[in-house]
Amino acid sequence: MTSCLSGRVAARALRAKFDQILPHLDERRRRLYLASEATVLGRGGIVRVAAVSGTSTATIARGMAELASCPPPTLRVRAPGAGRKRLTDTDPGLLPALESLIEPHTRGDPVSPLRWTTLSLRALASTLTTQGHPVSASTVGHLLHTLGYSLQGSAKTTEGISHPDRDAQFTHLNATAAAFLNDAQPVIRVDTKAKEWLGNRDRPGRTWRPGKSAIKVDCHTFTTNDQPMAIPYGIYDIANNSGRVNLGTDHDTAQFAVESIRRWWQHRGRADHPNATRLLITADSGGSNDPRRWTWKSNLATFARESGLEITVCHLPPGTSKWNKIEHRMFCHITANWRGRPLTSYQVVLETIAATTTRTGLTIGAELDTGSYDLGISVTPAEFHALAITPNTFHGDWNYTLSPVPPRAPDAPATTHRTDPALTAMLTDPALTGMSRTAFEHLVAVSEPFLGGLGRSSIPATLPPPAQLPPPTDQQRGPHPPAPGSHPPPPQSGDHDVPGPTTGRQPHQPVHPVPGRKTAPGPAPDPHHADTRIASPHIGTATRPNTPRGNPSLTVIEIRAPAVPVYCLCTPAEDRPFFRKPVSSTTRTPPPVPRRSAA
Repeated sequence: MTSCLSGRVAARALRAKFDQILPHLDERRRRLYLASEATVLGRGGIVRVAAVSGTSTATIARGMAELASCPPPTLRVRAPGAGRKRLTDTDPGLLPALESLIEPHTRGDPVSPLRWTTLSLRALASTLTTQGHPVSASTVGHLLHTLGYSLQGSAKTTEGISHPDRDAQFTHLNATAAAFLNDAQPVIRVDTKAKEWLGNRDRPGRTWRPGKSAIKVDCHTFTTNDQPMAIPYGIYDIANNSGRVNLGTDHDTAQFAVESIRRWWQHRGRADHPNATRLLITADSGGSNDPRRWTWKSNLATFARESGLEITVCHLPPGTSKWNKIEHRMFCHITANWRGRPLTSYQVVLETIAATTTRTGLTIGAELDTGSYDLGISVTPAEFHALAITPNTFHGDWNYTLSPVPPRAPDAPATTHRTDPALTAMLTDPALTGMSRTAFEHLVAVSEPFLGGLGRSSIPATLPPPAQLPPPTDQQRGPHPPAPGSHPPPPQSGDHDVPGPTTGRQPHQPVHPVPGRKTAPGPAPDPHHADTRIASPHIGTATRPNTPRGNPSLTVIEIRAPAVPVYCLCTPAEDRPFFRKPVSSTTRTPPPVPRRSAA
């Protein structure tokens, strides 16, 4: 009876111990623990432990066999090879089929069945199942990770054609900025941030809100003519880690860009740099601060005179605007500060920009600029060349300095000699120009704005006295033009080389007959002038009546040319103006009076 009672007490103790320990063990550890308890109890221990724990005796016996073999510690619960086989083992063609669907997208195979579709897991699983490889979308995801694939977006790394002096320009820019900073001179980075349409419009990004209370915005973001727009032009001071944004409301022009720099200098730059005599501006090579814009340089020159600063400008090479420090040190923080928040008014934009800060101490000021900046303002070449701009020896188109001095006075126009009206009438004769005088005057008026400066710069102020050349041996001067109302004398021999009077028609110089055209009977052409189109000019002098011959007062240039040029000797079907296209897109040149030869 005593042994029976002790057995019950031992069974209770084992049950209490098992209830505390067994719930925290997995299948393998539970089996090994029960086997160790049965081994301690000795004979009949397997039956007693099985009765108290509720485990089969076969499980406890297998645990005792494992303990006898002294297995190494492991985290595995079951023996290797247990469970269902992998699909890659049961279907050896699954992995090659999946790779054949994925690789054409990376290799550009146009015959792939999914070449022009989205590579989603469901689309891949459906295609594999159709090809005889039944698989689920989740399994396709595991297989892709096994192959080293992952979901990736596009990376903006391709910059197009790189300028050959790109690295050299960055080196020059960094060296110039370091020299300015060492001399305690201000260095600023400028750029225009992306324009923002105002209104209850959707904004990218998310912000913390109470549950189920998202900001409600308009479904459509159409723009109208009266839709307000914010144009943020930023200035970042590198030395002080501070910035300022001039919020424009009109147009992003060169005048607006310089006005933004002027406001930064008046409100912040002058106080931060009281001893500044020079200013370095680094900007992109496009937009309102494009170095090719004369208006940008003209307005900068005006600001230099107003502030008394010597302004040096260094532009980033083309296609490198993303390396502008203002993008990474100021604009990105402004974008992060107003993410997920509709910009409903200018006040919201200003307050959001002014509240932007960083752990490094960035401070940004903002101001609304309601000024009007018209488009289409241009600078004339004379105004531009008068500016005090000094290009740098390295890439003067990207690096230049504007001095705070007034623009240079324009050069005085060169003195010109008086032109004889008779000479002008002779050179503009329709027989020589191939067009009427009205058409020639119109051509001169249209061409003068483009060629006037070049012509004035190429003509010397004073001309040397003309050389006294004898007349040609085979020709003599023709008679003077007859008086108005009188009849011209009959032509003499040799007069066909002399230009006729300004009115009337004179016999022209014989030329080669035009092929395919019948010529009127006349004297045989002179062999000496058979191949002559326009002879060499003959320069001589003429004197006024009652003046000494040794003091010539008028230079006469005699051009020996046919009265009717060759290009006027055309067939009736080709009888059209010599200048077939109009000189301007808005005005047409009146057609000249056609002239034919009268042999």
